[in-house]
Amino acid sequence: MIVVHHLNESRSQRILWLLEELGVPYDIRHYARDATTRLAPPELLAVHPLGKSPVIETEGRTLIESGAIVDHLIRKHGAGRFRPAEDSPAFEDYQQWLHYAEGSAMLPLLLKLYVSRLGDAGAPLHPRINSELANHLGFVDRSLQGRDWLVGNSLSGADFQMSFVGEAARGLRAQYPNMDAWVRRLQQRPAYLRALERGGPYSMAS
Repeated sequence: MIVVHHLNESRSQRILWLLEELGVPYDIRHYARDATTRLAPPELLAVHPLGKSPVIETEGRTLIESGAIVDHLIRKHGAGRFRPAEDSPAFEDYQQWLHYAEGSAMLPLLLKLYVSRLGDAGAPLHPRINSELANHLGFVDRSLQGRDWLVGNSLSGADFQMSFVGEAARGLRAQYPNMDAWVRRLQQRPAYLRALERGGPYSMAS
């Protein structure tokens, strides 16, 4: 049985969604953020030394990092679904999206969040952060022009991995109609809704 160590309001929500799409049985261990600091509780340190989520336990192993977890689950349980064939040109695009989500796209979103807490002290950083946000969100928006999903003609691991980026940009999505439509599309899937029921409150599902 796969065990998902699920932190509320976190990237682990996309792992629950993927598991629901795969139809794979899993258990959830729930963890709540500190109401003041918004940090993960120390109990997660007992699962993995980084104390972060998502973490899954499967086949006697503990796996971290959303991209690695998405890739593992699809390879092990996808039966050919949710990823292009490795000998197809689309496979390299797929791999790029898996790495791009956390390697590049999330950084300006996190900087915007953290710098906003600095008040006036953070003002000098705002132009650079906003420029980077426009660069990355514009790239995602253009990549979705005329298509429903990021790779090929169907839902793939790229969409699961990138979903948190689109959701984290919820205050900006009106400027990027292709990305906004993509987020709304994935949030209407029955498996996504089932994951919300199991995972608990998730404010970015809007």
